[in-house]
Amino acid sequence: MKERLTPHHALAALARSEDKLPFVELFRHGTLSVEIYQPVGQDLQTPHTRDEVYVVVSGVGEFINGGQRRPFEPGELLFVPAGVEHRFENFSDDFTTWVIFYGPEGGESRAPLPAGEGLG
Repeated sequence: MKERLTPHHALAALARSEDKLPFVELFRHGTLSVEIYQPVGQDLQTPHTRDEVYVVVSGVGEFINGGQRRPFEPGELLFVPAGVEHRFENFSDDFTTWVIFYGPEGGESRAPLPAGEGLG
């Protein structure tokens, strides 16, 4: 890892990116990939082939995940199984999130824990 994985360093790397995409990969180890994502105006992403976790750095808005719409706020962790349609909508101009991809193509096969289990 060349730089620290802080929002400040990640956004600087995004600004330096020659691709001018709304994301940049900052770390990779095995199946783990960490990106910073900062869409402008509209989230145009399509479903991904691996499971992913978002950790909201800044901003508020709505997150659509498999047809469910929910508000989001800084510090929130959002999970999306592989292949599920999802996107951020009505987000503030300062919206930024970490994106963490992991596991095999097609996602992990283990069923999720029932709501509330595994927390605290």
